[in-house]
Amino acid sequence: MTSETTDPRTGQNWRVDVSGYPVDLPIVAIKPDFAISLMMVIDLGVKFGEHVGRKLAAKFAPLKPDIIVGTATLGIPVAIEVTRALGLDNYVILQKSPKIHLANALEQTISSITSKGEQRLLLDRAAIPLLKGKRVVVVDDVVASGSSLKGSLELVRKAGADVVGIGVVLTEAGDWQEALGSDCDLIQSLAHIPQFSRTDGLTWEPIPGT
Repeated sequence: MTSETTDPRTGQNWRVDVSGYPVDLPIVAIKPDFAISLMMVIDLGVKFGEHVGRKLAAKFAPLKPDIIVGTATLGIPVAIEVTRALGLDNYVILQKSPKIHLANALEQTISSITSKGEQRLLLDRAAIPLLKGKRVVVVDDVVASGSSLKGSLELVRKAGADVVGIGVVLTEAGDWQEALGSDCDLIQSLAHIPQFSRTDGLTWEPIPGT
């Protein structure tokens, strides 16, 4: 099998303005006729992380959150930067790797558009006192299908948190709206990206309505 058939990168990019910070995202094929623009927030540098942290923090500051929750892996830098920008210190990360200290963790099953198969979200029981009865904002990098974010919300609510806001750098297409239902009203984002199909066999174009 050649690298041409195994490499999902299409060689095309999609430019998105993330609250005044333009970034070019590679268009990556998920299926032969379906692609997304992939944002790897950990590869976009310190300045980008600081920027999205400040912009999301400004949206949530009026809600006076007690703590920020992020999801491993790509939600970790978002959670750290939003926490920093709000002048808070502690944050909670929902893990996906079954570390030894998570043997008795609260858990939730999720799926993701960029990952194969089901995954588990794990909440360290030692972090429950940081969440129980507290005003919590849940953050992540991108919401697409909504499954991962829905799982995060269910998990922190199991811990007794009062979710007052949801922050994402990007919303993608619109499937997440059905998955999240009334929780859509809590979402704040910095930009939107469509999904893509090939119209002439070569060029990837946004799918209408996404």
